[in-house]
Amino acid sequence: MRVYFDHNATAPVLVEVADFVRDVFLNYFGNPHSIHEFGHRAHKLVEDARERLAKLIGASEPSEIIFTSGGTEADNMALIGGAKWMRKKKNRDEIVTSSIEHPAVLATCRFLETEGFKVKYIKPERNGIVSVESFRKAVTERTAVVSLMLANNETGMVQPVAAIAEIAKESGALSHTDAVQAVGKIPVSVSDLGVDLLSLSGHKFGAPKGVGALYIRKGVKIEPLLFGGGQERGMRPSTLNVPGIAGMGLAAEIIGRNLNENIEKLKKLRNRLEESLQKRLERTYINGAKEPRLPNTSNMSFEFIEGEALLLDLDREGIAVSTASACASAKLEPSYVLIEMGLPAQIARSSIRFSLGWENTEEEVDYVVEKTVESVNRLRKLSPLYQDFVGGG
Repeated sequence: MRVYFDHNATAPVLVEVADFVRDVFLNYFGNPHSIHEFGHRAHKLVEDARERLAKLIGASEPSEIIFTSGGTEADNMALIGGAKWMRKKKNRDEIVTSSIEHPAVLATCRFLETEGFKVKYIKPERNGIVSVESFRKAVTERTAVVSLMLANNETGMVQPVAAIAEIAKESGALSHTDAVQAVGKIPVSVSDLGVDLLSLSGHKFGAPKGVGALYIRKGVKIEPLLFGGGQERGMRPSTLNVPGIAGMGLAAEIIGRNLNENIEKLKKLRNRLEESLQKRLERTYINGAKEPRLPNTSNMSFEFIEGEALLLDLDREGIAVSTASACASAKLEPSYVLIEMGLPAQIARSSIRFSLGWENTEEEVDYVVEKTVESVNRLRKLSPLYQDFVGGG
């Protein structure tokens, strides 16, 4: 059996989306900014997708959606563009974010430090959630942008973004959230969150890779990063990826239509996985609070073993999981997210992220449980630490 439990890295493209994208490639190849019929037909697909995406995240106007190449570009555009605008117009030169953000945010913040900005990194509590009060203390009249991810890609913990956005608003700063892992997995409303900027990526919810978007609230100004033909209201000049954008729009409509049903299904599967593993394997922990959490995500530590060894064992059994973010999984160091949460390095190294999707079944969960139990028991027999534990030494 082959089982894919790594949906936080990327989700399978929905069949309807794949068929639609193929049709767009073959029959809607015009440049959407050309004024002839071929261009008009492509332009309509782009604007339809803009409306569908705006509806999914509760944007008041489709024009608030700017298409990008993915979540990383959207994060860069929000942070760099927002910070530079605020410094130029309001003499603000500080960024406040968390220490467990995706590398697309953390690396961008490190770049901004080289540009003269001061960045404050807020650590999470042991449960994986960032304290609102810690953000409140960090934000000053010099703060340009406050950025907090909506849902952590490794633990699935849902962060208090609405409260952070309110703090930013009170101080006159821009608020941004990286919602790449949240959109398509939980209800997301930019109105309820109150953020000025929100990043998302299509391949996390059934669209092709290489397409994403940045929501920019009407009236909010940021500096563009690219310069050229003036597409996307001048914020992202480039010939648009019409097949990818159209596919993301359709995926947004489909996932939005089935969202509540998917949430309940995924919660049941995730809980079945966790309860079975904890029942059958001692010294097995769920990293982070049980709620508020993405319904599909479980980050678990199996003490006395190496997560990388477990991942390779499961891969040989046809099971795909992860030890950390896909953007950092090539590194052998323990997850920085778990370390920032205060987990000992030994426990962090023994962690595995299971991230389920709408196509997974109870049969697959039970298969993953069986193979995980077999592998953990085998690896623990080889572990001197575990032998000391069972021997009382």
